[in-house]
Amino acid sequence: MPKDLPILAVLGVTDPAEGDWGRLRGLQYSTLPGAGIGRSVSQGVAALALGFFLMGRIPAAILALWLVIVGAGLFNAWRIDQSLIGAERRRLSSAEIKRQLLGSIINALTWAIPFAGFGFLIDAQILVKMWTVLAILMVGTAMLMPAVPMATVLFAGIAGGTAAAQFAFSGMIDMATISALFSFLVIFGAVENGRRDLTAKVAHVGMVEKDEVVSMLLREFEEGEADWLWQVDTGRRVRAISPRFAFALAREAREIEGLSFIQLIAGEAWETGQFPSSLHDLAERLKRREHFSNLLVRVSIAGQARWWELSGTPKFTDEGHFDGFRGVGSDVTEARENSDKIAWLARYDTLTGLPNRMMLTETLGEALADVERWRRRCAFLMIDLDRFKAVNDTLGHHIGDQLLARVSERLKEQLSENELCGRLGGDEFAIVIRDASDLDHVKRVAERVIHRLSQPYEVDHHTLFVGASVGSAIGPRDGATVETLMRNADLALYRAKDSGGNVHYSYEPALHAHAEERRRLEFALRRALDSNEFSLVFQPVVDATSEAVTNFEALLRWNSPALGPVSPAKFIPLAEDTRLIVPIGEWVLHQACIAATHWPEHIRIAVNVSGEQLLDQSFAATVVSALSASGLAPQRLELEVTESVFLRDGNQARAALEQAMALGCKIALDDFGTGYSSLGYLRKLRFSTIKVDRSFVQGAATGNAESLAIIRAVVAMADSLEMSTTAEGAETEKEVEIIRQLGCRKIQGYYFGRPMAAHDAEALFRSRHYLSKQTAA
Repeated sequence: MPKDLPILAVLGVTDPAEGDWGRLRGLQYSTLPGAGIGRSVSQGVAALALGFFLMGRIPAAILALWLVIVGAGLFNAWRIDQSLIGAERRRLSSAEIKRQLLGSIINALTWAIPFAGFGFLIDAQILVKMWTVLAILMVGTAMLMPAVPMATVLFAGIAGGTAAAQFAFSGMIDMATISALFSFLVIFGAVENGRRDLTAKVAHVGMVEKDEVVSMLLREFEEGEADWLWQVDTGRRVRAISPRFAFALAREAREIEGLSFIQLIAGEAWETGQFPSSLHDLAERLKRREHFSNLLVRVSIAGQARWWELSGTPKFTDEGHFDGFRGVGSDVTEARENSDKIAWLARYDTLTGLPNRMMLTETLGEALADVERWRRRCAFLMIDLDRFKAVNDTLGHHIGDQLLARVSERLKEQLSENELCGRLGGDEFAIVIRDASDLDHVKRVAERVIHRLSQPYEVDHHTLFVGASVGSAIGPRDGATVETLMRNADLALYRAKDSGGNVHYSYEPALHAHAEERRRLEFALRRALDSNEFSLVFQPVVDATSEAVTNFEALLRWNSPALGPVSPAKFIPLAEDTRLIVPIGEWVLHQACIAATHWPEHIRIAVNVSGEQLLDQSFAATVVSALSASGLAPQRLELEVTESVFLRDGNQARAALEQAMALGCKIALDDFGTGYSSLGYLRKLRFSTIKVDRSFVQGAATGNAESLAIIRAVVAMADSLEMSTTAEGAETEKEVEIIRQLGCRKIQGYYFGRPMAAHDAEALFRSRHYLSKQTAA
């Protein structure tokens, strides 16, 4: 509510910035509906009186017309007034105020008509009688509508002013003066009455609101089971114990009357003297006789630790003597525990109990600040688990979560008070070394972590092996801010992962160049497909006995205008990380099928398929599109996959391959023996070919017993499952002979042909050498 009520604001002309004037207008105009009948009756009687005075002095038709106008004006005013019912409970709009003022103006003009229009046709005596009626109406309007002085101002100003002007024009100067003065007094009184009326309404509303607030607070206090009143005397002994206070103390009121307040809430600490600091604070405030509010105190009730929030005020007698304390208290244990839990969740990881990213960054920031203060160094180590994803995907997240918890336990074992270990998220952890002045200490911590985390884990009857890669950065040498230090440690970690894992790398400025190279490679790779920078080459696969070509493997090549020829070992992993392998793989399928249509009908084309492609919902549709667009028979298309495609989502990968097999396509299992070599895959999917990795072929050629045994086992297993075997990487005559002796049915390698362009592969079938081999076969 506003402190001041300006005249223009009371009249409704302006709305000052202070106060809610929309609501004040509602209070002002809420009285009009009740005064509407009185105003209509008084003005109706006055109109009949004027009609009586004017009857026979002006034409009857004109008089009747004026009476009709008066009636219409009264009806319009009554209708406007009725629209304001309930205005005291809402804010009045400016449109409503303008409509009311317009009605008041029309009403005033209606009563100005007899003086302005008929004053020339009547004598002075009748004119004075008419003025008497108008004066009574002005006073009546001011009395009936005190809250809306603007209506009186307009009525007295327009109608009274018109009457004064008519008296002056008729030469009745005395009456003109009287009428003008009377109108002014009515206007002045109406404004003052309006101000007082509005002031009274503002005060009344304020009192009502205060009463409501007090009632609400008292009601909430009475209904709140955790709130109670307490009182102690000058000796700090409890007095006038309320039932709720006794309940909070878990005692009967008669048992605790006169006992020490501090003793009651101290519990066992009263005997030991080991008081919580908050209890000491309360005792000191009571001793100093000072007011306190919302003081959080740890108490012990019936052997249980609780938290109370206490407010207290010292009491004094009429003579000014101290008479103890009284106050209010509430049990806020639940709220305090929730607050502590929220604070814990904000800084700790719920799965491992280790500090989370937020707390790690805060600790690293504090360590960097100490570095500057004490002229020393700190370190930040980022740790990523090797092979954790395989565990998570093959055994499920439940086992993966248990493994992360075991990893966190081992990490905590390796650290001293100088280090803080936390979890960044997923399988990433970090260590902050507050004082890393000894750089060898950083290296020792990293090596201890790698060694300990690489030990086997027993989780839910599973023996699990994971390693750890570590990247470190030293502050302020490698970064003076938290963000820079974490980013550089991440670059070092990426280098460790890129080199095969299970190692520690410290940050070097050259790592930025490596990261920039990867960024440039990714940028170029995203444009390569649209710019037709990819091409396919085809490596022949021959029958081990006849050496006749049985199929080709399509191999992707990339010759970038900006980077030159890029090795598949570089861009294929990047394409899989960025999921660009999906559109690239689709292009490879289409081009390979088109190339195969130019070969004899018994020659198949083998296309490597990434796990990312199999997880794409449209993979089967892509295969169908490639076959239909090229016209290649489905049985001539062989899709090569590695065991790794089953690790992320084995069910979806298997379903995608089964859809391809249903079309008639063949499925080959590549690099068997180098990964997880799960026989479950061979049981669930009917592979047409198992490919033996080149590392076993080279080992067998050198007489390595393990390689020989693996190849013999794979061949025997494939034969029993009616699958073909292909040995990869044959480069010498000795390796070819060993492969034949071991029973592999097909051979692939440089010995029989390097990857070649499509037109060279097509020309191969027209050569005499090929035709002679086909005849021999």
